[in-house]
This record gives sequence, C-alpha cells and structure tokens, in this order.
Amino acid sequence: MITDDTICAISTAQGMGAIAVIRIAGPNALLVCKKVFTPAKAGKKISEQKANTIHFGKISDGDKDIDEVLVSLFRSPHSFTGDDIIEIACHGAPYIQQQILQLLTKNGARLALPGEFTQRAFLNGKMDLSQAEAVADLIASRSEAARRVALQQMRGGFSSELIHLRERLLWFISMIELELDFSEEDVEFANRDELIGLVNEIEQHLSRLVNSFALGNAIKNGIPVAIAGHTNAGKSTLLNALLNEERAIVSDIHGTTRDAIEDTINIQGITFRFIDTAGIRTTADKIESLGIELTYSKIKQAAIILLMVDVTDPDEKIHTAISEIMTKMELERQQLIVVVNKTDLSDEASIQKRFSQTQFTEITGQNSVVPLSAKYKVNLDKLTDELLRTINLQAVDNDEVIVTNARHHEALSNALESILRVKEGLHNGISGDFLAQDIREVLHYLGSITGQISTDEILGNIFKHFCIGK
Repeated sequence: MITDDTICAISTAQGMGAIAVIRIAGPNALLVCKKVFTPAKAGKKISEQKANTIHFGKISDGDKDIDEVLVSLFRSPHSFTGDDIIEIACHGAPYIQQQILQLLTKNGARLALPGEFTQRAFLNGKMDLSQAEAVADLIASRSEAARRVALQQMRGGFSSELIHLRERLLWFISMIELELDFSEEDVEFANRDELIGLVNEIEQHLSRLVNSFALGNAIKNGIPVAIAGHTNAGKSTLLNALLNEERAIVSDIHGTTRDAIEDTINIQGITFRFIDTAGIRTTADKIESLGIELTYSKIKQAAIILLMVDVTDPDEKIHTAISEIMTKMELERQQLIVVVNKTDLSDEASIQKRFSQTQFTEITGQNSVVPLSAKYKVNLDKLTDELLRTINLQAVDNDEVIVTNARHHEALSNALESILRVKEGLHNGISGDFLAQDIREVLHYLGSITGQISTDEILGNIFKHFCIGK
C-alpha cells in the first residue's frame, strides 16, 4: 500500500448537520491546506503554526469563497496516523462538504480508501492490529458494554497481555534453538521444568480468552433470547411488554404468531435481541408448521431461552413443555428461564407453593423460574434481573480482557491447540527441534492478532470494512 501520498476524506457521518469534519493526512497535508485556506489574520501562514492549534479562516477556490472554517493542525509524528494531519471543520451542508473535498483533490490530495487513516496508523506503528480493529468496534458499539470492551482493547489491554506471553515464549525458543546448535555436546539451556510451568500458565490464559468469546460476541452483536412455549402462553404479550410497544399481534386465537419477530432492548448496558416465535403445538396448517420449524431453529441459535408457560395449565402440560424445550437445547451453551405467565389469574401464595414443589424443581434443574403477568407488566423487573444474572457482568465491570473479534478467536483457538501439543511434547520428552516447531506455531498465531505477523490479504480484509474517513 502506498503511504507516502496525501489523502483526504469526510470523517463525519453522511448527510446534513451543524458541522462536518474533513480530514487530510500525508506529507503534503500542510501544502494542500495552504493552497485552499486563508487565515482570518493577515500574514498568518498555516505551515508555520504550532502543532495542536486551531485556526479560523476561509476555504476558497481562487476568487470564489466556499465556506468559513476552523482548521486543526497536528504534526508528524504526534498525530493519529503519524503523518501531518489537517482537520477542517466546515458547515454541515452536503454541498459544502463535496465542494471542499473536490477542491482538495484538485490541489494534490486523493480520496482515502475505507479505513485508510487507521491503516496508516497501524503501518506507522501508532497502534497494533488488534487496537486498529477495536477502533471499528468502538465506532459500531451499540451498548455501554460494547463501548467499554472496545475502548479497553483500543487502549491496548488485549495487546499487552498477548505481547507479554509472546515475549516469554520467544526467550524459551531462543534457548531451545541454542541447544540445537550444541546438540553434539548434549547441553540444556532451556530449563524444562520452567518451560512446563510457562506452558501451563499460557494454556490457562489462552483458555480464558477463547472462552470469553461467547460473552464478547454476545456483547458485540446482542444476546439472542428466544421466547418459546405453547400457543397462547403470552409470548407476544411479553415481547410487547419488554419493548413497551405493540410490536407483535396479540390474540386469544391459537397460532396467531406464525413467523419469528425480532427486536432489541438495552438493559443496563447490555443489548438483548428478543425473538418472539410461533407457539409449539401439533397442527395441520402448513404455514403454522413452517413457523414451528422456524421456532426450533431460533431456539438452537439463542443463548437464552425464555420458556413461557401458563399458570392455569396443569402440571403435566407444563412439565411436558419444559422437557420438550430441554431436549432441543445445548445445555452447556444455553440458559433456560421458565417464565410462569398470567399470575394475575391466581394468588401469589398458591403460585409460590406450586412452583417450589420438588416435582417441579427436579424437572427444571438449576434453571430459573420467574412468575409474572406480561399483560399487566408485573414482575418484569425480576425477569430483567434474571437475564442480567446469566451474563458475566463482573468481567465487564472489572475491565477484564474479553475477546469480541472472530478473527482473534480463531487465532487464539489455534494457538491453544499448538500450546497443548507443546505440553504433550514436553510430557513425552520429544526432541528440541519438534518442540521448537510447535512453539513457533503458538508465536505465529499470537503475532497474527497484533499484526507482528501479517499479510496484505489479512490487512485488506480488515480495513475494507471500515468507514471512509476513519
């Protein structure tokens, strides 16, 4: 990629606004700006001004004034990309933005590619690859938890942990390779007991990071919650109550919902993606049968399943509904919350007595039971508390490293497999050259995350998904 030319782009969102910011970066950023910008103070030259200063003036195309603007100046190497950077704050009319952009390209700049500013920051050593990817995650964050995780990664929390592990492994592999140079003398520079301890430590670190992806991916994309149950249990009513709007049709007629209806809600910084599904029952209606098939599909995709049961149903029907759902679940991966609906049709004492019975708790196991009235929005707070309990919020609150990127997860999984081979090799006493090969694989996968080992294909795939101007 060419990084010695000067690029420009609109960095604010498309459309009309109060102001817009146009960014110029590269060795000739000051020269391009000088050609189009006239400071309000006579005799003042933008190229002679100090870094991190703001200047008022006008953008002109010859004798034609285009707009009055503020120009911010950042000098190399102390800027976002490491280049000289000019940021022009103009009025937010799309016409003005395009006029200024065309003027910049006419005077020596070219339009930036998607993510090119951040890619330059990476290539100039201002951030590593995982930090660059966190920039995109921060821009796209839709909840408090997603923002906090992305910000923590952008500040280098994830990178520093990987770099520390990699440096320790590099020292050991250098000792092992030194042994290979003196193989005829049968010497041991790398203490195998220390290496075993390091391998065990790295295995624990990698396992924790790999396992954190389930939470990280849910935080980033929203936690899928399937609302399932028999017909007329109140699934659509619950969705409407949670969203506080009439999102789904509610009717006493069985089989009203025939398709999956989805919407999101933010609860204490966590985005939950609720999916109202068709009621489960035996039916000859082909359309409703397709809806029920879709229900089972959505149940498999969900991280949390809210099983709606009717408080007026007999125990046998409720037990059957729970058993049916649990046979469709992956119990290691999915959480079940049994929602006992329509509590307004029964008294609290009898509900408490009935659903705390041994025969009921035996079938639900460790899964939660929440009685509520979706119609009258009673005990919805208890349900939201239960939803939050299923998420490891402590990890977010403590700013622990949480993996949110699928590319990172794949690399970490491969690194974990390699470190397990190192562990097995140490246990079996394999020779140093085979041991070194497995350690190199671990180093390769860890380095590919931070960009210490990268290819043009990987870089192109990452930065093409960025917005232009970032």
